[in-house]
Amino acid sequence: MKIAIYDTYDAMSKAAAELVAQQLAEKPASVLCVPSGDSPTGTLNYLVEWANEGKIDLSQCHFVGLDEWVGMDENDVGSCKYYLKHNFFDKLNTKLANVTLFDAKAADLDAECERINNFISSKGGLDIMMVGIGMNGHLGLNEPGTDFNLYAHHSALDPVTVQVGQKYFQQETKLTEGITLGLRHLSEAGKAVLIASGAKKAAIIHESLQGTVTTDIPASILQKLANAVILLDKDAASQLEHAS
Repeated sequence: MKIAIYDTYDAMSKAAAELVAQQLAEKPASVLCVPSGDSPTGTLNYLVEWANEGKIDLSQCHFVGLDEWVGMDENDVGSCKYYLKHNFFDKLNTKLANVTLFDAKAADLDAECERINNFISSKGGLDIMMVGIGMNGHLGLNEPGTDFNLYAHHSALDPVTVQVGQKYFQQETKLTEGITLGLRHLSEAGKAVLIASGAKKAAIIHESLQGTVTTDIPASILQKLANAVILLDKDAASQLEHAS
């Protein structure tokens, strides 16, 4: 894995957007996965700005959703679909040719996972899979204990995820299960990009990137991945040994 550390969240966000821009220049029909949540907002803002100014072309690429709370869709404030719609898709002047997101209200969630797996496979895999990191080391909704070899799957949420996830909702919301791309997708992507910012992420970043590789800390898989690019602001990197 490669680690890059930036002075500010904005600089880190711009660097992540530049990785996407470089990928699009090389392959306009790239298959991209971007996360929802606090971490990617700056990156998505740059992509929207550059696309609307004509500096990058998003019209041919394929976007795949990273994850979703089971039982929610774009009408639920706090859902991943809602976030991507309001922070990204709706802000673009051009219509995207292909957006493939989990139907977290599907009657058969296993079949839904297979649909997403088959779509990614049919496109030759993900060119970039961008993720944030949870306070418990989860990537997407790959919760502690998740097998590194799983593709898309659904599972019960870790108590930490349930607690932290409340910040996305206007009132206390029952969260029980998540549906997500798997860590196998991350290992097979052209680039596995982790973005993280803030001192509150420093301890889990240290444990994930410099601790024991274990399914108890899903993000520790990044230590094993030659395709991993880690983009941090200096606060998130503050507990790393020999950080520069």
